[in-house]
Amino acid sequence: AARRDFYWLRSFIAGGVAGCCAKTTTAPLDRVKILLQAHNHHYKHLGVFSTLCAVPKKEGYLGLYKGNGAMMIRIFPYGAIQFMAFDQYKKVVIKKQLGISGHVHRLMAGSMAGITAVICTYPLDMVRVRLAFQVKGEHKYMGIIHAFKMIYTKEGGFSGFYRGLMPTVVGMAPYAGFSFFTFGTLKSIGLAQAPNLLGRPSLDNPDVLVLKTHVNLLCGGIAGAIAQTISYPLDVTRRRMQLGAVLPDSEKCLTMVQTLKYVYRQHGIRRGLYRGLSLNYIRCIPSQAVAFTTYELMKQFLHLN
Repeated sequence: AARRDFYWLRSFIAGGVAGCCAKTTTAPLDRVKILLQAHNHHYKHLGVFSTLCAVPKKEGYLGLYKGNGAMMIRIFPYGAIQFMAFDQYKKVVIKKQLGISGHVHRLMAGSMAGITAVICTYPLDMVRVRLAFQVKGEHKYMGIIHAFKMIYTKEGGFSGFYRGLMPTVVGMAPYAGFSFFTFGTLKSIGLAQAPNLLGRPSLDNPDVLVLKTHVNLLCGGIAGAIAQTISYPLDVTRRRMQLGAVLPDSEKCLTMVQTLKYVYRQHGIRRGLYRGLSLNYIRCIPSQAVAFTTYELMKQFLHLN
């Protein structure tokens, strides 16, 4: 039993470290994405690359990492809860023997794991977005704790932290589901079709085949890209709702449907619902890839296979 308990802790650490590495790699792109998605008035006339260049000029290089502290505090439990919950849900779903294929098990477990992780860590996401949207010289929040206090006192207590949860959960199901599903499917097809070319024995359990690192990166990347495209407009909606009080048009963005309609009417599809998507690809591919690869390495390092 002792080994099993530590298995929890070890898979928690593996998921957490994977998440932190992935997010720090892409933090500057994340910040720029938030500024663009919600049309920050300092940068709204700029495109992706010009914003990436403008932020350091205006706010110094550390400006690119604004909100990353809250991100780190959030991503560790988030990555950990997601990977652990995935394993647990998979066991439950398989136990119930719902007469469905293994891929659908993965899809269901992936979605439920994603939603669990989001709900547990949502207030930190809220705070991070508020911090990342601030521009130097106009600080409303001094830091993580100050932002927590302000949102709690000014925006209706605890429920203030959960604005935008709806589009997040709705977007999360296809996102988490599809990324695990695509990754798992690519992995099993790859290992079945070309085990010698794509696979190698796991370092800690020679009977288990794992994907070679670069193949892992590729599958993680493709999985991320497909999932992102499906749920991107909901991501834009979430950001606007989270920023709520900070945006001038907040009273038009109270519910998910209102927000989607408003963004579509004001800015259209390309400049509204999909604004910053190109950045998302650039960001999501290294991020997903680093996450899955670090996780696989940590799994071997902590003997989880």
